Amino acid sequence: MNTVKIVELVLGVFGILLLFLYFRKPGMKLGIARIARLFAAAVFLYSGFVKGVDPMGTVYKIEDYFYAFGTEWALPYALFLAIFLCAFEFVIGFLLLLNVRSKITSWLLLLCMIAFTFMTLSDALYNTVADCGCFGEALVITNWETFYKNVVIMLYATIIMAHRKKFVPIFSHIGEAIVFVIVAVGFVWFEIFNINHLPLVDFRPWKVGNKMYVDNPKPIDCFLTYRNKETGETKEFLSPNYPYNDSVWMSKWEFIVQRVVDPNISVNFMMEDEGGNNVTDNFIKNPDYQFLVFAYDLDEAPAKSFVKLNELFDAATQDDKSCVMATSNITFDQIRVKIKELQISEFMEIYLSDDIELKTAIRSNPGLILLKDGIVLAKWHYHDIPDYAKIKEKYMN
Repeated sequence: MNTVKIVELVLGVFGILLLFLYFRKPGMKLGIARIARLFAAAVFLYSGFVKGVDPMGTVYKIEDYFYAFGTEWALPYALFLAIFLCAFEFVIGFLLLLNVRSKITSWLLLLCMIAFTFMTLSDALYNTVADCGCFGEALVITNWETFYKNVVIMLYATIIMAHRKKFVPIFSHIGEAIVFVIVAVGFVWFEIFNINHLPLVDFRPWKVGNKMYVDNPKPIDCFLTYRNKETGETKEFLSPNYPYNDSVWMSKWEFIVQRVVDPNISVNFMMEDEGGNNVTDNFIKNPDYQFLVFAYDLDEAPAKSFVKLNELFDAATQDDKSCVMATSNITFDQIRVKIKELQISEFMEIYLSDDIELKTAIRSNPGLILLKDGIVLAKWHYHDIPDYAKIKEKYMN
């Protein structure tokens, strides 16, 4: 059992125990309500922070929902909505923690959890989006696990709502207003900073220090779940250790879902040249220093961002260091047009890749990554690209 499952189990048991005590021990109701308030505060603070530190990840997730519901017209509002939702969660968590405006905060918490619970139930039933991203990239859980988590928190929200008038505030009304403004404005600024630079905390596979390929990869486990057609019982098997040769058994059971567990770093990154050849290993496994420029959409990339990149590329190539670009959703004929339009150095080799993998690797369009023997040494947003001399001094001695 992995760490995530253990944490889920402990929190689940803790949550059920509190609910049991709440209904069986009347004298403990207010105390349990206070614990429920702190528990809900911790969840909202954590959820708001891990998404707020990487707002672009939340933007991409919101865009997935827009595509799933056929509301592509709302795509331009995804960034604003992401900033608002992350700040809303974090501020609610902070207000719960400090017991600020408990009556209003309790109502907001309950309404929020009702909406989240119904939305995640829909995700669990219909798999609208594979991962709702409730904890960003920091903690990925299934849609059903997310739904169960929301049910528990909604029960907590109901308890908090019932006792909202009994919580004693620690600030005056003016003090509460000041706390709200400082937290809300401060967190929005924090989100905007992470958008205009790179996330201060990186939870993704391409974080600094990770190696992007495995020398001796461990075997990938494939789990198959079957359901009994008569009783509804489900069983999970590690492939190929399941009774596929038993025709009688197979006639009574139906396949439900497959679960793949990859103990290696999960990176499906691939670069292709104009001939459709996979050239990924040429650069990811380069034993020397390797600069990778990732631009998931050259149509949206600002032309001024390539001024610094061109300077760096020229200096790097003169120093016999490799510098290539990967982009997506474009043909090589269009790439040649973009090279002139954006004034990209004509000597920079450009390859095709998947836009999702490029977005996952770095939250910048374009962004710069420095590797050596597949290890990520550094990453830069296009706002922060330093001179080649500074990079060489700091990372290449």
